Amino acid sequence: MDVLKPVYTEQNDCQDCYKCIRECTLKAIKVVNNSAQILHNDCIYCGTCTQICPVNAKKVRDDVKRVKAMINRGDHIIVSIAPSFVTEFPNLKDDQFISALKELGFAEVSETALGAQEVSKQVAGYVDGGENGIYISSACPSVVEMICKHYPEFKDSITPFLSPLLTHAKYLKEKSPNSKVVFIGPCIAKKAESDEFPELLDASLTFTDLKNWFEEENLDPYLFPEDKANNSFIPGKAGRGILYPIDGGMIMGIKENVSATDAVYMTFSGIGNIKNVLSDLNKYGKTNKLFLELLACEGGCVNGPGAEKEYSTAIKRLEVINKLDSDEPAVLNADFSIQRNFDSISPIPKYEHSENSIKEALTMIGKYSDKDEINCGGCGYNSCREFAEAYLEDRSEPNMCVSYMRKIAQDKSSALLRKIPSGVVIVNDELKIIEANQSFAGILGEEIEEVYQTIPGLVDADLKKIIPFHKLFASALTTGVDNLERDIKHENKMLHVSIFSIHKNKIVGAIVRDMSQPYIQREEVVNRAKTVNRKNLETVQKIAYLLGENASETEEMLNSIVEFYKPVE
Repeated sequence: MDVLKPVYTEQNDCQDCYKCIRECTLKAIKVVNNSAQILHNDCIYCGTCTQICPVNAKKVRDDVKRVKAMINRGDHIIVSIAPSFVTEFPNLKDDQFISALKELGFAEVSETALGAQEVSKQVAGYVDGGENGIYISSACPSVVEMICKHYPEFKDSITPFLSPLLTHAKYLKEKSPNSKVVFIGPCIAKKAESDEFPELLDASLTFTDLKNWFEEENLDPYLFPEDKANNSFIPGKAGRGILYPIDGGMIMGIKENVSATDAVYMTFSGIGNIKNVLSDLNKYGKTNKLFLELLACEGGCVNGPGAEKEYSTAIKRLEVINKLDSDEPAVLNADFSIQRNFDSISPIPKYEHSENSIKEALTMIGKYSDKDEINCGGCGYNSCREFAEAYLEDRSEPNMCVSYMRKIAQDKSSALLRKIPSGVVIVNDELKIIEANQSFAGILGEEIEEVYQTIPGLVDADLKKIIPFHKLFASALTTGVDNLERDIKHENKMLHVSIFSIHKNKIVGAIVRDMSQPYIQREEVVNRAKTVNRKNLETVQKIAYLLGENASETEEMLNSIVEFYKPVE
């Protein structure tokens, strides 16, 4: 079910604007019954959709209730805190932060950066002793998901180690087997890690979750007293591992663990940039060792989707760097394996579509030739062909095409206007005609009918040059009245004009009827007789005790008039 996943859609909130499809680089979203649903087999939980959804229909799973249940059971819970906490709580002392977390019910707090240091050490040895080729960091779970699902040809290039968080969690479990481990940081993909490795990680919270929890409990970490003696990180403060949430932070840690290497190190962040890197990476000639530190969030983890603070990446980066302590940092010296494989993450199927199939799909949205493919991007896809391929893969629906739906709407409105026997005209605030039917042109005479044949719908024609009673339309536009009815003498015709507001003070429409037409006369007499009947009955009911039998006689008389003028079936 959607709700059990780290990211899901609140269907009732979704306004099918397709913005999430447009912004999802990997198109891991499918529209079902006008609601954008996440394709979890394709999704890498980068969290982009949760950040850009204009109505907040994309939700991040809230695991706070699960953590509270652990606390209420009396579980001993250790927090693995992401190093980017310094950018979320700037100038907050470590002991103040730890005191606030303990106030929520956590027993101890340790830095995830310790796991990062261990990963750096083991990756350094792995690359140093390996052959020439490509090495891709396994530190970012979103990148791991992206490569395994969308670029499986590079799956074997991922360094075969647990992420820094899972390494840290494994260490904490080894040292305190009966404890629970809860991660707090800016990353949504860590929730997926807790789902895949529940034996190591019991739950994952975002900084947003934590701040909401602080607010709920009316706690302000900055108001807690400093108490270094009783509130410090276990087993101690981390060193260069705290640099992991910024671009190149992992590379700095790896280089610290090797004295010399012929490897080339590069770092890229952002899904779009990583996609560009991977698209041509198979051309690499393997002339030396190429290590790629890839981070899904542009600018690094400091800009993760679970982070609340939005300010300069440069300042965030500086805050992380300034957190480095000159004192001797703690190390894990893990006596357990952190190796893993990625076989549990399956690649998504790749489809090949014939040209005929694509053309057939394009005709479903009214694209019959290349000139019809306007590639406007309104559906969320980059081109009409990409949309057609998504349709063939059951990822899109025809009504997602804006130009197609607009054409259908126009065709429907035009068909309805043609069928209406009365004249219909729609004008804007400059009294320029937006649309008119042929009956309207016919009522105004042969000359206007000829113009109609040349300019269908009389589009952009100046109403002031067509009818003498255009001031009625100007008045309706100025006053914004919902309904204005007048009988107008025009040449040798008596016209009944009903003007109504479509967009107040901007667009009005009118129904114009030629009262000299026999069917109009009969219809008008019937309608007016009904109106007289209704008004008389209301009056009769008020004075029924005076009129007595006259009330029923009046009703009979008026009903007979109505029956007499009704059209013969």
